[in-house]
Amino acid sequence: MKHDLSGAVWRKSSYSGGETQCVEIADGFSGIVPVRDSKDLTGPRLVFETDAWNSFLRTVKTGVLPSL
Repeated sequence: MKHDLSGAVWRKSSYSGGETQCVEIADGFSGIVPVRDSKDLTGPRLVFETDAWNSFLRTVKTGVLPSL
């Protein structure tokens, strides 16, 4: 499914420390989290369902993969 991301306002994590080699996300989209590479602002974007993105963040923060 293609999403219209033309109005996206992108942000980096506060943990990036102003670095340029980061991923950015766009808030404000219902049910999805758009993600892009901060080095390639016009390049491809990935779109994750909100639940999948939240599961990814939990895994990164805890270091524990969810059981299947």
